[in-house]
Amino acid sequence: MEKTEEPTASKLRDARLEGNVARSQDVVGVAVLSVAVLAIVLLFSFVAERILDLSRYYLSLMTRPLARELVFDIAVVTMREFLIMALPIGIAAAIAGVAGTMLQTGFNFTTRPLIPRLSKLDPLRGFGSLFTFQKFIEFVKITLKSLTALGIGFLFFWYYIRELPAVALFSLENQMLWLGDRSVVLSSVMLIIIFVYALFDLFLIRKHYYEKLKMSRQEIREEMKNMEGSPQIKAKIRRIRFQTARQRMMASVATADVVITNPTHYAVAVVYDETKHNAPLVVAKGVDNIAIQIKKAARENGVHIVQNPPLARALYKEVDIDRPIPEMRFAAVAEVLAYVYKMGKKRKGRP
Repeated sequence: MEKTEEPTASKLRDARLEGNVARSQDVVGVAVLSVAVLAIVLLFSFVAERILDLSRYYLSLMTRPLARELVFDIAVVTMREFLIMALPIGIAAAIAGVAGTMLQTGFNFTTRPLIPRLSKLDPLRGFGSLFTFQKFIEFVKITLKSLTALGIGFLFFWYYIRELPAVALFSLENQMLWLGDRSVVLSSVMLIIIFVYALFDLFLIRKHYYEKLKMSRQEIREEMKNMEGSPQIKAKIRRIRFQTARQRMMASVATADVVITNPTHYAVAVVYDETKHNAPLVVAKGVDNIAIQIKKAARENGVHIVQNPPLARALYKEVDIDRPIPEMRFAAVAEVLAYVYKMGKKRKGRP
């Protein structure tokens, strides 16, 4: 069955519930690397100062004998200093990774992918998934990214290596500054490379995602049938239709010539235009609360209200909305209309 139709909103929603979303890891990588580079630049003075302090600490220990307690102290101090330096950068990078994912997919928390499935334990199926066209595309992308990054990185490293003899004569502080400048340049170049590949990767992933979720016309028909068969959907459709019909009916009261009432429980709005209809039409009717709304609309629009309980009850039970009154009720309705015309309450614009 050929799948040529775009996925429906229901299909996309079900895919999100399953944790199946269009997400590019390269975009996440760009976000993480960008924030990490920015954090390194902003915190470079802080990190450089900590490294210099750590170097002075190591130098101060050169004259002391290497005992077990000293080795333990060195390990604790080193670990503490590296945590202090790396923790702000790590936290910023982690937040960037979450933000990079949410910018692509929005907030989508689901536990369904964690549910154990026996199909995942099928070795033949797992082995077959290793040799798919998608896996081949991933291999090509990784290979291209690696070769590009290694090639350009090698050129920069080669240029930097030529500077090392001169840098070796710098003070430790100046060496740190030189290393920081070169690291920022190299990271920025790598960032540009990854960004270009990320755009390409995002395009491919989204294209593959929507192609994979495409539906056949039969599937769309089945989905619509299931949705219409749902009691909740049916109730919602009925409610919308009822509200729409009531609004249209209440708007028709303004066009009526007369509203015939019970006077408390029934209200029937009648219009007669001899140039268009052979008999008067019922344009609105209702009982109790709806009858009250019809009478209120009639007063607001200057439509005359006549009390005739037997006729109001008969018209309500016998005539549907937008249908002519039966012949047996002509005389009674004509008498009411004649009274309205005599009272000068006929709507303007009618002969």
